[in-house]
Amino acid sequence: MKRPSHLWLIPAAAVLLLLVSASASAQAPTSPPLALASGAGGAVFTMSNAVTGNSVLAYAIGPGGALVPAGHFGTHGTGTGSSLADQGALVLTSDHRYLLVVNAGDNTITEFAVHAPSAGHPILSFVDRVASRGIGPVSLTVHDAFVYVLNAGNATVPGNIAGFLLADHGLLLPLPGSRQPLSTSAPTGPAEVAFNPAGTVLVVTEKTTSLIDTYPVNFRGIAQAPVVTPSNGSTPYGFAFGRGGSLIVSDAAIGALSSYSVARDGQLTVVSGSVPDGQAAPCWVAVAGSYAFTSNAHGATITSYHVGAGGTLSVAVDVAAATGAADTDLAIGGSHGQYLEVYDAGAAELQEFRIGAGGTLTPLYAVFSLPAAAEGLAAF
Repeated sequence: MKRPSHLWLIPAAAVLLLLVSASASAQAPTSPPLALASGAGGAVFTMSNAVTGNSVLAYAIGPGGALVPAGHFGTHGTGTGSSLADQGALVLTSDHRYLLVVNAGDNTITEFAVHAPSAGHPILSFVDRVASRGIGPVSLTVHDAFVYVLNAGNATVPGNIAGFLLADHGLLLPLPGSRQPLSTSAPTGPAEVAFNPAGTVLVVTEKTTSLIDTYPVNFRGIAQAPVVTPSNGSTPYGFAFGRGGSLIVSDAAIGALSSYSVARDGQLTVVSGSVPDGQAAPCWVAVAGSYAFTSNAHGATITSYHVGAGGTLSVAVDVAAATGAADTDLAIGGSHGQYLEVYDAGAAELQEFRIGAGGTLTPLYAVFSLPAAAEGLAAF
């Protein structure tokens, strides 16, 4: 592929119940570490997913979008050494003060504090590591002080979701009563878990069953039993939320995106059904303003969609960018959400594009020679 011209080359139970009860109207942590200063360029994070020890690879976003290496940080957990086939393996809190990461190799979650990059001070510091309350954690989501993990399960242990309270100083405390099953005890190939923007519903996509699970969440952050809805298109994969809280889901098997409205009780209603992008295997989805972007893993391209009022979808640019290799995960970065960060699993590289008018993309910077098993993206 043609490379961008500017490059950075990168060779006790009782106590717990009391704590949760005291946090019934949980607020965001009151004593956070120093966040990146207002107006800073932001940062991008991915992880090695190595079986010998997982680590987060950090890059500060410098002037003009330059990707500046900011260090590697061990999670104290292990990866799988192979693709998790998910979206959301890393997630940031809305104030960018904490980064959470799955360790699918040892069924744990690691949390880091995010700091302003400065001489002699790392951008991340380890805070906590806890069991994921299931087998095979692949995706995370956070809203206010509530964190949920999606555990994929295996041939003998069903998948599930499980919740945690993000307490003061970033400690993760299990939420009693928050574990819920997926649609069936059989393997479902779950791809992602995420809160809707209001934090009232959790959504999980299942690739194998072509089902979407939604979980109403009460004011204590406890997920209720799932509402199971057949996906409008086959193989629902990654998703993101657009205008008005609309749910935008990739239909990976048929090369399209679908959008839904999400009711407080978890009921889904199709808004735009399977709008094709003319490409192959759209899997991951990111939203910036009124545009949604999907990575077409089998076509090495990115398509942009316009998201209209109520979540209606139309193709803006069918090939907004060509990545030259199988592109997978996506994230929106920059102080104004002006950059699309793309992980190309087929070339183990990170690419950055400037988001322009009409959903256009302009290549800016790239990082090469990432670990072969690298997984996930989170950015701001």
